[in-house]
Amino acid sequence: MADDPPGTPVQLEPLVARVLAPNPSPYTFTGTQTHLVGTTDLAVIDPGPDDPAHIEALLRAVAGRPVRAILVTHHHRDHSPATRPLALATGAPIVGAAPTHRAGEDGRGDAAFDHDYAPERVLGDGERVGGDGWTLSAVATPGHTANHLCFALAETQALFSGDHVLGWSTSVVSPPDGDMGEYMASLDRLLQRDDRIYYPGHGEAVDNPRRLVRGMLGHRKQREGQILRLVARDALAVPDMVARMYAGLDARLLAAAERSVLAHLVDLDRRGLVSEDEGAWRAMRP
Repeated sequence: MADDPPGTPVQLEPLVARVLAPNPSPYTFTGTQTHLVGTTDLAVIDPGPDDPAHIEALLRAVAGRPVRAILVTHHHRDHSPATRPLALATGAPIVGAAPTHRAGEDGRGDAAFDHDYAPERVLGDGERVGGDGWTLSAVATPGHTANHLCFALAETQALFSGDHVLGWSTSVVSPPDGDMGEYMASLDRLLQRDDRIYYPGHGEAVDNPRRLVRGMLGHRKQREGQILRLVARDALAVPDMVARMYAGLDARLLAAAERSVLAHLVDLDRRGLVSEDEGAWRAMRP
């Protein structure tokens, strides 16, 4: 279970183990899940926050085996800061997502990023990292962040889905780095794949990934329809839309809901379906 005690290695299948970081929150669920791939040598995926107890737990799980690569799906602060102490301890290279992100003029969204993230190698779509009996391929899935990658394990048809597909909630898409159009396109791309199981960065493993991805696409299209119906009647600001769309939402998640609605609006504006004037959004008349 994804709520196993932090620091306790859990063997998910012969080539995959999981170690939960001690950073639960309304945005991380029970915490960030670090995955170890391999048996005689390893890849470590998303080592998580730079927490000394978590680093010690990862090193116990590594148990002196060679670490061929430390892979990063994206450089949010709950996923990548531990790359640095882990690389120092193991000598492994940091590889994966690019260190760049889009920032607005006001810097909105910068706080979520690990600005010290510095990979030795950036992986492009389809590029591979391998070891004894395992091969991981990068799958470009922008949307949650502009640089988001998933990693496909060829030997078992498992996909490490990072924050693109979660095992407990929908992913937050926060402009300007998050892009709803790209996110939907990336979901559609995953729908065309034949992965057997997803291991997300937060929440339970997903053992029927196509069904979940279809549901996620449907959910986002329903939200889009809600927004279009609301702004067809009145010019509304984002907080007013959220109040009408998310009745009973935990107050701690209101900011995330507002960012998600804004992401939909930015995408709809790009498609010529809405327009904005001094913070109020309205539908474009045909």
